[in-house]
Amino acid sequence: MSDADTRPRGAATAEPEGDQDAEGDCADPAHPLGRIADWGPIDTPAGALRLVPALPARDLELLATWMNDPVVDAFWSLAGPPERTAAHVRAQLVGDGRSVPCLGELDGRPMSYWEIYRADLDPLAHHYPSRPHDTGLHLLIGDPEDRGRGVGAALLRAVADLVLRHRPRCGRVVAEPDVRNAASIAAFRAAGFRRVGEVLLPEKRAALMLRER
Repeated sequence: MSDADTRPRGAATAEPEGDQDAEGDCADPAHPLGRIADWGPIDTPAGALRLVPALPARDLELLATWMNDPVVDAFWSLAGPPERTAAHVRAQLVGDGRSVPCLGELDGRPMSYWEIYRADLDPLAHHYPSRPHDTGLHLLIGDPEDRGRGVGAALLRAVADLVLRHRPRCGRVVAEPDVRNAASIAAFRAAGFRRVGEVLLPEKRAALMLRER
């Protein structure tokens, strides 16, 4: 599995909804997703997974290497000089917190890249009947040795669990993999997501997949 598969699509379409529950969802509008760095590790069949917010100064070389893998580039389209990856990551870091780029560390080893985003505040919300606090996932598995053996599905299930645990007002985790990405779609299914339709986005035709609380 290469990814879950695309990138955030620019500015969001709605404003955050004021105060949120103190348990999990934070009331600080600067953190529409809460503080992902505080979510802590979660056990998976592949090991202990922790999401660590990405920092270009620390992570750019690794991320650019992954983005230049042809398997990843087929769906992320970020191959090229490191500056291209840096611009993509920094666009989220300087935004309003509606999309948070993270490294996924498995037993302390960086091996995946994630984007956790507010699907209800994203342009994606124009393309499906969104609900307040819907939360989306993008994933790429960086190490080829971790692909094709069920690791992606295990990680997706774990991160969806983290989202629902730490965001009590979120009722659904959303994904929109490219319809051509059969491996990604299969991994989401194995992680408990169901395919509910297709949506035509500016950059792809996507399978709309949901995992409900």
